[in-house]
Amino acid sequence: MSKQPAIIVPDGCSKVLLHACCAPCSSAIVEWLLAHGIEPVIYYYNPNIYPQEEYEIRKNESKRHAASLGITWIDDDSGEGLQVTDYGERHRAWLCAMQGLESEPERGRRCERCFYVRLLATARKAQEAGIGWFATTLASSRWKNLEQINRAGKAAEDAVRADGLPVTGYGAPKFWAQNWRKDGLQERRNALLKEYGFYNQQYCGCEFSQH
Repeated sequence: MSKQPAIIVPDGCSKVLLHACCAPCSSAIVEWLLAHGIEPVIYYYNPNIYPQEEYEIRKNESKRHAASLGITWIDDDSGEGLQVTDYGERHRAWLCAMQGLESEPERGRRCERCFYVRLLATARKAQEAGIGWFATTLASSRWKNLEQINRAGKAAEDAVRADGLPVTGYGAPKFWAQNWRKDGLQERRNALLKEYGFYNQQYCGCEFSQH
């Protein structure tokens, strides 16, 4: 009996909008996707990151990574109809979404709500771009709860479907729930971190995770 692969490509998936939390977590996933004939489009939506200096470093590293591979990179931190371009405004909007959850522990309810906010923006961007699948590099981190990420992704998928807006050729985009630590990708991430000389952050991103 042949062994089932740890990473399973959904039927009909040839292109995916990949929400990227940072360059190190994206690197091995993007490499895997390209090697398996899937076109990744990197989507950078992370208004949770604090302070602004940290945000800019991670954003620029993600952009540098995409440019080195010649793949599309989208910066849309003013998404979800907020119509704001200032970092402070974007971050304050995120803080409002986290209100009442500031004291939650890591992997608590605040994290799941944060995942949902970012994946909802990703699902809506996939819908806008006509991309049938979306995924997230958050699912590559051993510090994150995979069940929370998958619930947030499915909730984002359902929310966009409920919007009822058409996407040419696909219908509503679907969430690719995947453990991106499998098939040696965790080890490959560490190798690419050194190969690219990526900035490697020491905390999740939000001010609450610094304590």
